[in-house]
Amino acid sequence: MAKKSRIICVIAGLLVLGFSAMAHAASEDLQKQIDTIKAAIPKFAVPMREVGDRFRDMYYAAEGGNWGLAAYMSKYMNAAMNPAKLTKPAEYPDWVNFYSKTFDPVNKAIMAQDFKAFDKEYKAVIKECNSCHQGMGYGFIKVVPLTAPADPGIDYKMKSKATDVPK
Repeated sequence: MAKKSRIICVIAGLLVLGFSAMAHAASEDLQKQIDTIKAAIPKFAVPMREVGDRFRDMYYAAEGGNWGLAAYMSKYMNAAMNPAKLTKPAEYPDWVNFYSKTFDPVNKAIMAQDFKAFDKEYKAVIKECNSCHQGMGYGFIKVVPLTAPADPGIDYKMKSKATDVPK
Protein backbone atom coordinates (compact mmCIF):
# COMPACT_ATOMS: atom_id res chain seq x y z
CA MET A 1 0.00 0.00 0.00
CA ALA A 2 2.84 2.42 0.84
CA LYS A 3 4.47 1.56 -2.49
CA LYS A 4 1.18 2.25 -4.29
CA SER A 5 0.86 5.62 -2.49
CA ARG A 6 4.40 6.58 -3.50
CA ILE A 7 3.71 5.67 -7.11
CA ILE A 8 0.49 7.70 -7.08
CA CYS A 9 2.36 10.64 -5.52
CA VAL A 10 5.12 10.40 -8.16
CA ILE A 11 2.56 10.19 -10.98
CA ALA A 12 0.60 13.11 -9.51
CA GLY A 13 3.81 15.13 -9.17
CA LEU A 14 4.77 14.40 -12.78
CA LEU A 15 1.30 15.38 -13.94
CA VAL A 16 1.50 18.65 -11.98
CA LEU A 17 4.95 19.38 -13.44
CA GLY A 18 3.71 18.48 -16.92
CA PHE A 19 0.66 20.70 -16.64
CA SER A 20 2.77 23.47 -15.17
CA ALA A 21 5.22 23.25 -18.06
CA MET A 22 2.37 23.20 -20.56
CA ALA A 23 0.74 26.20 -18.90
CA HIS A 24 4.05 28.07 -18.92
CA ALA A 25 4.59 27.24 -22.61
CA ALA A 26 1.00 28.27 -23.39
CA SER A 27 1.53 31.48 -21.46
CA GLU A 28 4.74 32.22 -23.40
CA ASP A 29 2.95 31.39 -26.68
CA LEU A 30 0.04 33.64 -25.75
CA GLN A 31 2.45 36.47 -24.88
CA LYS A 32 4.20 36.02 -28.25
CA GLN A 33 0.83 36.24 -30.00
CA ILE A 34 -0.08 39.37 -28.02
CA ASP A 35 3.30 40.94 -28.84
CA THR A 36 2.84 40.11 -32.55
CA ILE A 37 -0.60 41.73 -32.61
CA LYS A 38 0.65 44.73 -30.66
CA ALA A 39 3.54 45.17 -33.12
CA ALA A 40 1.05 45.36 -36.00
CA ILE A 41 -0.97 48.18 -34.38
CA PRO A 42 0.14 51.69 -35.38
CA LYS A 43 2.28 53.54 -32.86
CA PHE A 44 2.26 57.37 -33.17
CA ALA A 45 3.43 57.97 -36.74
CA VAL A 46 0.46 56.47 -38.61
CA PRO A 47 -2.26 58.00 -36.41
CA MET A 48 -0.45 61.35 -36.53
CA ARG A 49 -0.82 61.36 -40.33
CA GLU A 50 -4.57 61.09 -39.84
CA VAL A 51 -4.42 63.75 -37.13
CA GLY A 52 -2.59 66.06 -39.53
CA ASP A 53 -5.07 65.55 -42.36
CA ARG A 54 -8.08 66.07 -40.10
CA PHE A 55 -6.44 69.11 -38.49
CA ARG A 56 -5.92 70.71 -41.89
CA ASP A 57 -9.41 69.85 -43.14
CA MET A 58 -10.85 71.29 -39.93
CA TYR A 59 -9.49 74.71 -40.86
CA TYR A 60 -11.18 74.78 -44.25
CA ALA A 61 -14.43 73.52 -42.73
CA ALA A 62 -14.42 76.31 -40.14
CA GLU A 63 -13.45 78.88 -42.73
CA GLY A 64 -16.31 77.73 -44.96
CA GLY A 65 -18.88 77.75 -42.15
CA ASN A 66 -19.18 73.96 -42.07
CA TRP A 67 -18.91 73.86 -38.28
CA GLY A 68 -20.33 70.34 -38.10
CA LEU A 69 -17.47 69.12 -40.25
CA ALA A 70 -14.93 71.05 -38.16
CA ALA A 71 -16.32 69.45 -34.97
CA TYR A 72 -16.38 66.03 -36.63
CA MET A 73 -12.75 66.39 -37.74
CA SER A 74 -11.71 67.37 -34.23
CA LYS A 75 -13.59 64.46 -32.64
CA TYR A 76 -12.07 61.88 -34.95
CA MET A 77 -8.66 63.52 -34.92
CA ASN A 78 -8.60 62.73 -31.21
CA ALA A 79 -9.97 59.20 -31.71
CA ALA A 80 -7.27 58.48 -34.30
CA MET A 81 -4.72 58.41 -31.49
CA ASN A 82 -6.45 55.58 -29.58
CA PRO A 83 -3.99 52.88 -30.77
CA ALA A 84 -1.25 54.73 -28.89
CA LYS A 85 -2.99 53.83 -25.60
CA LEU A 86 -1.70 50.30 -26.18
CA THR A 87 1.38 50.80 -28.33
CA LYS A 88 2.86 53.91 -26.70
CA PRO A 89 1.43 53.99 -23.16
CA ALA A 90 4.21 56.27 -21.89
CA GLU A 91 3.61 58.87 -24.63
CA TYR A 92 -0.20 58.64 -24.92
CA PRO A 93 -0.81 60.84 -21.84
CA ASP A 94 1.08 63.62 -23.68
CA TRP A 95 -1.53 63.41 -26.45
CA VAL A 96 -4.39 63.40 -23.92
CA ASN A 97 -2.92 66.48 -22.26
CA PHE A 98 -2.46 68.20 -25.61
CA TYR A 99 -6.00 67.52 -26.80
CA SER A 100 -7.72 68.28 -23.50
CA LYS A 101 -5.74 71.41 -22.67
CA THR A 102 -3.79 72.91 -25.56
CA PHE A 103 -6.39 72.06 -28.20
CA ASP A 104 -9.41 72.91 -26.03
CA PRO A 105 -9.58 76.57 -27.14
CA VAL A 106 -9.91 75.39 -30.75
CA ASN A 107 -12.81 73.13 -29.78
CA LYS A 108 -14.44 75.98 -27.85
CA ALA A 109 -14.15 78.24 -30.92
CA ILE A 110 -15.72 75.49 -33.04
CA MET A 111 -18.62 75.13 -30.61
CA ALA A 112 -19.04 78.93 -30.57
CA GLN A 113 -18.83 78.90 -34.38
CA ASP A 114 -16.48 81.87 -34.12
CA PHE A 115 -14.02 81.83 -37.00
CA LYS A 116 -11.94 84.76 -35.71
CA ALA A 117 -11.33 82.95 -32.40
CA PHE A 118 -10.86 79.66 -34.24
CA ASP A 119 -8.21 81.12 -36.54
CA LYS A 120 -6.28 82.61 -33.60
CA GLU A 121 -6.39 79.39 -31.54
CA TYR A 122 -5.68 77.17 -34.55
CA LYS A 123 -2.50 79.13 -35.30
CA ALA A 124 -1.48 78.95 -31.63
CA VAL A 125 -1.88 75.15 -31.78
CA ILE A 126 0.40 74.99 -34.82
CA LYS A 127 3.12 76.69 -32.77
CA GLU A 128 2.53 74.23 -29.92
CA CYS A 129 2.68 71.26 -32.32
CA ASN A 130 6.02 72.41 -33.64
CA SER A 131 7.33 73.04 -30.14
CA CYS A 132 6.23 69.55 -29.07
CA HIS A 133 7.81 67.95 -32.15
CA GLN A 134 11.04 69.80 -31.37
CA GLY A 135 10.98 68.74 -27.73
CA MET A 136 10.42 65.09 -28.60
CA GLY A 137 13.35 65.04 -31.01
CA TYR A 138 11.23 65.37 -34.15
CA GLY A 139 12.13 68.97 -34.98
CA PHE A 140 12.27 67.96 -38.64
CA ILE A 141 8.45 67.65 -38.54
CA LYS A 142 7.19 71.20 -38.91
CA VAL A 143 3.48 71.85 -39.29
CA VAL A 144 2.65 74.67 -41.71
CA PRO A 145 -0.76 75.92 -42.84
CA LEU A 146 -1.78 74.40 -46.18
CA THR A 147 -3.02 76.51 -49.05
CA ALA A 148 -5.73 73.91 -49.73
CA PRO A 149 -7.46 71.21 -47.69
CA ALA A 150 -5.89 67.75 -47.37
CA ASP A 151 -9.04 66.15 -48.84
CA PRO A 152 -10.36 68.10 -51.84
CA GLY A 153 -13.34 65.75 -52.14
CA ILE A 154 -15.35 67.36 -49.31
CA ASP A 155 -17.69 70.36 -49.47
CA TYR A 156 -16.13 72.62 -46.85
CA LYS A 157 -18.58 75.43 -47.52
CA MET A 158 -21.74 73.48 -46.77
CA LYS A 159 -23.32 75.34 -43.86
CA SER A 160 -23.76 73.30 -40.68
CA LYS A 161 -23.69 73.69 -36.92
CA ALA A 162 -21.05 72.30 -34.58
CA THR A 163 -23.84 70.54 -32.70
CA ASP A 164 -24.84 68.57 -35.84
CA VAL A 165 -22.22 65.92 -35.08
CA PRO A 166 -23.83 62.77 -33.62
CA LYS A 167 -22.55 61.82 -30.17
